[in-house]
Amino acid sequence: MHLKFLSLLTMDILYLMIICSVSLAVIFLIIFIVNARNGQFEDDESPAVRMLLDTEIIKEKKESDAKSEENI
Repeated sequence: MHLKFLSLLTMDILYLMIICSVSLAVIFLIIFIVNARNGQFEDDESPAVRMLLDTEIIKEKKESDAKSEENI
């Protein structure tokens, strides 16, 4: 009798865990869809390009500073 109760309790917990995990997955899917519609994931290339352009700007600035010091 006691083992039958434990097996029923175990199955109930399993069903509860399945419901919780599916609910959590649906919540994350809804959050992803809302953010995708708001444009959160549109610009994924410019941070990598910006990093390259920043170093070029710094080099150009140093070169222009060096040229201005030569002219003085």
